[in-house]
Amino acid sequence: MRKHTWKLMLAGVFVSCAIGVVMLRMARATPPSGVTNTLLAGPVVLDDIDVVSQSPQFGVMIKTRGPSDAYVRHLTIAPGGDTGWHSHPGPVFVLVTAGTVTMFHSDDLDSPNVFPAGTGFVEGPGDVHNAVNEGDTNVELVVLFLVPHGSPTRIDEPAPGDDSD
Repeated sequence: MRKHTWKLMLAGVFVSCAIGVVMLRMARATPPSGVTNTLLAGPVVLDDIDVVSQSPQFGVMIKTRGPSDAYVRHLTIAPGGDTGWHSHPGPVFVLVTAGTVTMFHSDDLDSPNVFPAGTGFVEGPGDVHNAVNEGDTNVELVVLFLVPHGSPTRIDEPAPGDDSD
């Protein structure tokens, strides 16, 4: 009987620690501010993708293994707003349709990228970043997410330099 009680106590301690770690990460996350996020399509399940096209002027290769979920969202970031620090489990294609967005990356805070309307960019899986509207008009983004089937489109991350682990 004692052995069983000991195992139950250890299991309880383990579960409590795991919950504490998750809650600490959530508490340190930086949620979006001034962002409106509208789902336009998805999730749409896609089978393996294997597309290759080459010409003298252009080349593209998109390859996945296993099912993916695709989503299209429209994001509006109000002046002074930001997406909060986050990453994605798959590539994200971003089209800037209005305003100017400034992208800060956790691995190089001193060199943000600035994207005005009519430009776009791709965020790689696991890249920790924060999109900020430093202007005085709304930023409008159309975003295509391609993530592993069943995965979230966004993973909240702590702000860079938050070493409170």
